[in-house]
Amino acid sequence: MIANRFSIGLLGLAGLLFVAVLIYGGYLLTVMQLAMIYGIFCLGLNFFMGYTGQASFGQNAFACIGGYGSAILSVQYNWEPGLALLASMAVAGVAALLIGYPTLRLRGHYLAMATFALGLITYDITVQWTSLTQGYMGYAGIPPLGVGSFTVEDERMKLICLGLLLLFAFWISQRLRDSRFGRGLRAIAGSEDGASALGIRISRFKLIAFVIAALYASAAGSLFAHTVGFISPEVFGPQMVIVTFTMLYVGGVGTMIGPVIGAIVASLLPELFRSTGRFQDIAYALVLLVMLIYAPKGLSALGSLFRPRADKDEV
Repeated sequence: MIANRFSIGLLGLAGLLFVAVLIYGGYLLTVMQLAMIYGIFCLGLNFFMGYTGQASFGQNAFACIGGYGSAILSVQYNWEPGLALLASMAVAGVAALLIGYPTLRLRGHYLAMATFALGLITYDITVQWTSLTQGYMGYAGIPPLGVGSFTVEDERMKLICLGLLLLFAFWISQRLRDSRFGRGLRAIAGSEDGASALGIRISRFKLIAFVIAALYASAAGSLFAHTVGFISPEVFGPQMVIVTFTMLYVGGVGTMIGPVIGAIVASLLPELFRSTGRFQDIAYALVLLVMLIYAPKGLSALGSLFRPRADKDEV
């Protein structure tokens, strides 16, 4: 009960922070916009890693498909941004289906290395296929999200729209988690042999979870493109894997609000240490290290530390 209240409190604090940034404006608006986008990405990553217990280091590949898909369709072919986003998600979903079917037969570090290679291959394609992706030059002039003549160009409106999309993505994730399918995924995370004994089709459930995570990643990549208006290979490179894993584990892998909390905290922490100058990265790393030591299950699990000892003994 205390842990649930603590999680709700964290979510409320994140909401207050959202409102404060919305009112204050400035550079923090951009930082919070990116936090909302990364929150959507981490929700999908958490679905595959947290609920299913699988390791994937290649979700940036699907974010890349979403980002470049939206950029190419909206800039070169004048598609509506919303339609380009949905079309890119469909392509990413099909790609995840085709790639996941043979790849998810691997387990442990073999699966992790295979998915990491997927991300590296996608990154190399964006660099080398200059006729399509424009290489390191990147894509500029990507239109903002909108419908018809109405476009969201005001920075505060962008943040509000991204916040609403994050809430929608969170709601879908929660519904899936609480469904029979979600319970099956958690059974797989606990024991694949036990889940198989219960009649759960392991390979099918893993593949569906992988596709869902890819759809979330693609949506995040498209939202980044339409929010910032520019993308380049570095945006979806290996650095994205490190950043999103940090966010997921800071917030709490396998929890509902962990990905959202982690995305916000990990996005704002570097700004808090910006005044330290050359020591910014060191201060940031020390804070993350302290979090991992004293909150190994993430910030959303801190509430369990305040439970009475009797409750802990019962558990």
